[in-house]
Amino acid sequence: MRGHMRAARSAHPLLAVLILMSWGACRQTPPPAPDLVARIGPEEIRYGRFEDYVKRTAGDGETVLAGDVLSQLFDQFLDEELLTRLATDRGLARDGASAAARRRAIDALLAAELKKDPSPQEIAAYYQAHRGDFARPERVRLRQILTQDRATAERALRELGGGADFAQLSRQLSQDPGAASGGFQGELSRQDLPPAFAEVIFSLEPGEVSRLVPAEYGFHIFQVVARSPAEVIPLEEARDEITERLRQERADRALAELVEEARRRYNVEVYGRNLPFEYRGSYKGHA
Repeated sequence: MRGHMRAARSAHPLLAVLILMSWGACRQTPPPAPDLVARIGPEEIRYGRFEDYVKRTAGDGETVLAGDVLSQLFDQFLDEELLTRLATDRGLARDGASAAARRRAIDALLAAELKKDPSPQEIAAYYQAHRGDFARPERVRLRQILTQDRATAERALRELGGGADFAQLSRQLSQDPGAASGGFQGELSRQDLPPAFAEVIFSLEPGEVSRLVPAEYGFHIFQVVARSPAEVIPLEEARDEITERLRQERADRALAELVEEARRRYNVEVYGRNLPFEYRGSYKGHA
């Protein structure tokens, strides 16, 4: 009798384990809803929100986006969701804000990281390291007369030879869209022109008029108004452009750092099997 009682008592721990295992299996997390594509902490992200994001970002056209493009868009979507949450936690947005308000909150979050403009030392250092970016080729300020027939072009050449004003004659005879402005074409380099035109134009001195230059669609007469030599823009002239470049570089770095902070701070779970494309983005390890 005592032996049977000892055996019964020794079986109790095993029975308890089996009961606990059975109870735990019954309490397993149910599978996610079919339209649940991600979870940020306790917040559920439904596929419809991503669809709206794609429409706002890529347009609502009929173009079918490839899986790798959709993966990149899904990453951007999640990044913005995380940044909005970070902005909310910092008091820059409210829960349930509209898409426009969320975008403004992210801009405010970024602006808070970019309070200082680039210093004069930073601007000068950038200029020295990127002088080639500020090189400008030789350029000409150019006018033209364009006619459809040779007879009108030859008449224009005769009148120019007799002292007629090029701009006035262009307004009268040219069929170029710039005729109203006296045939002015702007400031152009050799690279801006067809090679055959560049050879003619860059052989002219300021004020000089070209010979008649035939083309498939008509006849050109050119006048070089002024020439500018090849040069490197001085630092003072390049300062505004460099400042903007440095601001953009700083903004890109700050945004990347904010995204990284948000990814570390908030738990993201992606349900890739609920996406209608093969997800290959950077959140894949969270799936």
